[in-house]
Amino acid sequence: MMNPIQAFSNSYVQARTKFLAAAALAGLTVVSHAHPEKGRDGEDLAMDVVLDGSPDAENLLIVSSACHGVEGYCGSGVQVFSMHDEVLRERLRSSGCAVLYIHALNPYGFSHVRRTTHENVDLNRNFQDFSKALPVNSDYAALHDLLLPEQWPPDAANNLAIAGFVKDHGINAFQSAVTRGQQSFPDGLFFGGTEPTWSNRTLRQVLRDHAGKAHRIGWIDLHTGLGPSGVGERIFACKDDAEAFVRAKQWWGGEGATPLTSIYDGSSTSAFLTGLMWMSLYQECPQAEYTGIAMEYGTLPIEQMIQALRAEHWLNKHSEASKELALEIKQQMMDAFYVNTDEWKLQIISQAQESIVQAVNGLSS
Repeated sequence: MMNPIQAFSNSYVQARTKFLAAAALAGLTVVSHAHPEKGRDGEDLAMDVVLDGSPDAENLLIVSSACHGVEGYCGSGVQVFSMHDEVLRERLRSSGCAVLYIHALNPYGFSHVRRTTHENVDLNRNFQDFSKALPVNSDYAALHDLLLPEQWPPDAANNLAIAGFVKDHGINAFQSAVTRGQQSFPDGLFFGGTEPTWSNRTLRQVLRDHAGKAHRIGWIDLHTGLGPSGVGERIFACKDDAEAFVRAKQWWGGEGATPLTSIYDGSSTSAFLTGLMWMSLYQECPQAEYTGIAMEYGTLPIEQMIQALRAEHWLNKHSEASKELALEIKQQMMDAFYVNTDEWKLQIISQAQESIVQAVNGLSS
């Protein structure tokens, strides 16, 4: 059994190396979808896919990482550890359930310590119907210039204006305005894009290639950034469908378990969102009954998380920033989405393994 701490990495290159090595050790085939850009250190980038189990399995669990690139430092650790876990793998074999590991949905953001793709798009706001009018976020429009001022750190007037918005409307309204996504400011925060990104198109191909035969599909998409540090919130990640919610609650929110939350009833730490990634499952795998969650691990308070995002987006617009400021901002970004302590990592692995076993049990029942 691998030491859980050793499953985590401090760079995309290291994480990908560990993922590929874990697959090789387990005798599993890797299918790599090459990304068109290079990584921070000039390395090749890819969305790497591994299927553990029969390609004809009726029951399939998807475990994905790095939808929001920098959050891959957490998700990759879960995937690497899971492939080393022979107890889990034996449970999978005996249940007849296959697991599809999708490593680095957004490898560019993972490598460059960004939340967004190389198109500056929030992948989890990019699954819109682009043939129709896109959602309008007028609340974000009113904040855009404040969120990304000309100078960084912001001056006192900017801080006062942001604080005034929070005072007048509340922190939840501020979070919703900033994070629910917008399609009007390509250089802004939580930009959903105006067309499908590379990651969007590639994920759809992966689902068609590997999930088209499954009758029942579960999905655990690994995220960080919201909630108390180290606590894995299980956020319902399906359509607003009562039957799917009942299934998800049976799998992941039973007696004694962490409660299942939802963006539809306001119980989640996440704001209500559109253009979510898992909507692609309904479109690419219509033959399957689908049940999924976003596993959202807490790091820092929401105000600090948004401040880190503001700084990183500012840096992306200002290549003239000093090396010292750039390093400081990137470290702030890492701290907002990855708590580099043994205690946090052990919390991550423990809750992830529990949720994976629960999903396998649910799929097999």
